[in-house]
Formats: sequence, C-alpha cells, structure tokens
Amino acid sequence: MDTEAAKAKFIKEVRAQYAVENARQLIEKINEHCFEKCVPKPGASLSNSEQTCFTQCMEKYMSAWNQVSTSYIGRLQREH
Repeated sequence: MDTEAAKAKFIKEVRAQYAVENARQLIEKINEHCFEKCVPKPGASLSNSEQTCFTQCMEKYMSAWNQVSTSYIGRLQREH
C-alpha cells in the first residue's frame, strides 16, 4: 500500500469513528432532553402519553439535528 492509499484509509477510519461518536452523542442528548421533558416521574414503565411525548420529542430533535447537519456540511463544502 502506498502512502496516499494509507493516508486515505486512515482518513476514512477517522471519519467513521467521528460519525459513530456523533451518533452516540446525539442519542445521549435525545435521551437526556426528551426523558426530562416527557417523564416527570419515572416508574416501571412509560404511560401512553409519555411514550407519545418521547416519540414526538425524538422526531423533532432528529429533524432539527438533520437540518443543522445539512446546513453545516453545505457550508463546509462551499468553503473548500
């Protein structure tokens, strides 16, 4: 493997690790934010209203995150 191929492989691996870490952080933030918002008194299981709230909260959070990510990636692409 030549130097350029090794460099490209390394960059690809770092990007993959970065993507996994971003996904982990996103899930962690969603859980923190939506759980606090939707489950005021944790119990053995979630009520129907808590489940609905949690689902809607997650969908909103993911939508917002996707919009921010798309805008950020577009900005980076325009700058380079």
